[in-house]
Amino acid sequence: MLENETIHTQLEHRSIRSFTAEKLTQEQVETLIAVAQHTASSSFLQAYSIIGVTDEAKKEILAEIAKQPYVAEASHVFLMVVDQHRNQQIATENQQDASVVSSMDRFMQGYADALLAAQNIVIAAESLKLGTVFLGSLLNNAPKLIELFHLPEYTFPVLGIAIGYPNQKPQLKPRLPKKFVYHENEYIPQKDLVEALHEYDKVVTTYYDLREANKRVDSFTNQVTKGMKTQNPIRAQLLSQIQKQKLIER
Repeated sequence: MLENETIHTQLEHRSIRSFTAEKLTQEQVETLIAVAQHTASSSFLQAYSIIGVTDEAKKEILAEIAKQPYVAEASHVFLMVVDQHRNQQIATENQQDASVVSSMDRFMQGYADALLAAQNIVIAAESLKLGTVFLGSLLNNAPKLIELFHLPEYTFPVLGIAIGYPNQKPQLKPRLPKKFVYHENEYIPQKDLVEALHEYDKVVTTYYDLREANKRVDSFTNQVTKGMKTQNPIRAQLLSQIQKQKLIER
């Protein structure tokens, strides 16, 4: 496999869940924002925004929402937001009907823009020897995020990124074998997946057994299966919450 400095950084990606007290410099923050803004954007609509969270009280609230205390320890939390509000306002000021921003198509464009920018932020941050972790768990309470950050109609939170100086170096988490992820020219369903994943399950179980920060013992297929049993009741209402923000028509 080919490798250079960028690829090495990507292959060494670890989610960091413990941070030192050292703060990011303003130059580092500005660099990460610039990297995000240079990300590819669907139709050049740039339908996303980033909210930088440095207020300690707000980080504490985010930690409570995510049920992850380490979120409050991070120097910065970036909240990535689908933002059709800005483009809706531009069109309206130009006397153009902007009802199209409430379509699924436009929501997905903004959602993709936010996710792509988030990934670029993480790669850049890790290249600067910073630690990061994606916070999909912030959607545990999207209405609270909307209230906390005064998100207007036509916007919606996507995920957060906690960034800081790492206070740990966790083991690399083993990924699915390529044959279960990569398909060429067409999707190829696998038969007897649980049996086919037996060896990978053993690798994952060993990873959890040896992981210093957490003595949890689990396998991949068991983790997937258990995850089907429960759903956060607030997250179950995500579609109606998105519709309330006027991003998808009811």
